[in-house]
Amino acid sequence: MENLGSLAIILAFCLSVYAIVASVTGKIKRNPFLVVSGERAVYAIWFLLTFASALLIYALLTSDFRLAYVAGHSNRSMPLLYKFAAWWGGQEGSLLLWAWILSTYSAIVVYTNRRRFRSMMPYVTATLMVTQCFFLILIGFIVSPFEVLAVGKEVVGVADGNGLNPLLQHWAMAIHPPTLYLGYVGFAVPYAFAMASLITRQPGDAWIHTTRRWTLITWGFQSAGILLGAGWAYSVLGWGGYWGWDPVENASLLPWITATAFLHSVMMQEKKGMMKVWNMVLVSATFILCIFGTFLTRSGVVSSVHAFAQSPIGTWFVGFLALLIGATAYLILDRLDYLKSEARLESVVSRESAFLFNNLILLASCFAVLWGTLFPVISEAFTGEKISVDAPFFNRVNVPIGLFLLFLTGIGPLIAWRRSSLESLKRAFLWPAVGGVATAVVLVAAGVRHFYAVMSLALCAFVAWTIFQEFYKGSRAIRSRTGKNWLAAAVELTHRNTRRYGGYVVHMGVVLMFIGFTGAAFNKDKTVEVHVGDHFAIGRYELRVADINSGENPNYAWSSAEVEVRQNGKLIDRLYPETRFYKSSRQGASEVAIRRRLHEDLYLNFAGLSEDGDNKAVIQAYVFPLVSWIWIGFWVLMAGTLICLIPSKTRFQFARTEIVGMVKEHEPVRQ
Repeated sequence: MENLGSLAIILAFCLSVYAIVASVTGKIKRNPFLVVSGERAVYAIWFLLTFASALLIYALLTSDFRLAYVAGHSNRSMPLLYKFAAWWGGQEGSLLLWAWILSTYSAIVVYTNRRRFRSMMPYVTATLMVTQCFFLILIGFIVSPFEVLAVGKEVVGVADGNGLNPLLQHWAMAIHPPTLYLGYVGFAVPYAFAMASLITRQPGDAWIHTTRRWTLITWGFQSAGILLGAGWAYSVLGWGGYWGWDPVENASLLPWITATAFLHSVMMQEKKGMMKVWNMVLVSATFILCIFGTFLTRSGVVSSVHAFAQSPIGTWFVGFLALLIGATAYLILDRLDYLKSEARLESVVSRESAFLFNNLILLASCFAVLWGTLFPVISEAFTGEKISVDAPFFNRVNVPIGLFLLFLTGIGPLIAWRRSSLESLKRAFLWPAVGGVATAVVLVAAGVRHFYAVMSLALCAFVAWTIFQEFYKGSRAIRSRTGKNWLAAAVELTHRNTRRYGGYVVHMGVVLMFIGFTGAAFNKDKTVEVHVGDHFAIGRYELRVADINSGENPNYAWSSAEVEVRQNGKLIDRLYPETRFYKSSRQGASEVAIRRRLHEDLYLNFAGLSEDGDNKAVIQAYVFPLVSWIWIGFWVLMAGTLICLIPSKTRFQFARTEIVGMVKEHEPVRQ
């Protein structure tokens, strides 16, 4: 098995080299057979990596402890789901997953564009295969997932493995890493199209539509991966937070920021022929930041609960990043004449200006996060002392930036293209402004004195009103013409322009998440040591530790506290926070208990018994207002992303009419 897996990876590496050479040579020599053979090599790579991945999964599910990877990340008592999730639970397996997803995306790109962009596709294929080749070098020659345990020349096995890291034995971790990788890896496709357009000096912008669509899909996966990771941190790590500005968390956020900027500014290129350099830089930066994030996770240069152990592949990533940055910078600078804008900014008060400000603010946020993430590494390199940058720095910088972006979320879509008159601005923003100001006044009157919290909720009201206003005006017009009810009219309106109104739904999801983020200004926490039967209070809740139970199963030993939750003397719930000790890995983990409500979460972590021999339960209790709105906003954001991917009704009908007309035009005349 191990020989077949290694052979499949090495063959895939050879084919990736061939695909690069055949595609480029075929294009230069104008030999279509070479180009097609390079594309068929992409399909073969997918088959080989699928075979290798299936072998590793089979070894994990059957507990083949002759493989070092299986012995290090699985054991016999682990549930089947976590045995499968061990595929990406370690360094070697996650790199194989990376390579397999890239091969899948590459095969899809080659197949769906087999009759389109023929002048570009050889370079698209070659660019994708350069990245494929790099990852196959890693898993084929540096950190193979099929390395065996051996004594001398004899392959040996162990009785049982170490098991998956206890922190990863959670349902969210069964879907968070592959979802995030679908985002990370998917950004290679827009990058490949961008590089191919620069190499071929593509005169038209038809390829930009494909790039935008791919970016939207991978942006959706990246968004889902980030939010699933936040949910995992909230439910598993036991500290009560969902985002700690950890270096690896930041690494996943950076490409999301630049991709968000691209999705906004690409509309400028499609409609006005503007911001071509911006878009090329943003597409390139997004993919490079994805590789950089993968490097941070695996190089050991930063300390993180999410990072893999230090390994020899860090130097390889540095070399690959240098190659990407150098080649990209050269192509963009060499093609600046080709990237000239076809129009100029006519007014500061215009939608073009709003998009430009949006991009500037997003890039400022990206730079701030990148600088804060790398500062400890830079300080250690220059001074020999690692100066850490904690969450307060990131909050201080990014909270104002986030609020300004929220403001632009409401402003941008309502301002007219080219220029806006004072009268049109008044019509568009009068009632949203009134709603925002009224919200601020009500909050201050209710005793809220946190400046950023008041500003955030007021801006949320402002943006929500602008979105509602747009749906209301459009639905009312359709309703007056067709007689449909409000819901049917809103659905019809959305279907007529899915990109625009799906974008509004995405913005509404962002608003709901900002409501959840704002709740952090009012968090409460308390850590107590109590005997069974003792009471303590936090916020509006009275808590009593009713009992402590313990037990074990083949995978771990556990100890659980039964906590009664009362409000105004009335029992409203029982929570069971738990601490676990995993036998194989000899590591502990928490299983927190959360009482989720729309207005606030009651969050309990049982840290075990006190060490003074008094058998007191150590309970960490938190009250998190509004945090559930983050998860609600996430689902709304994903719904909006899916709507954006649906073809608009009017555009679809126009395309169908064109096709029918062409068919009729070429029909033979019947006698």
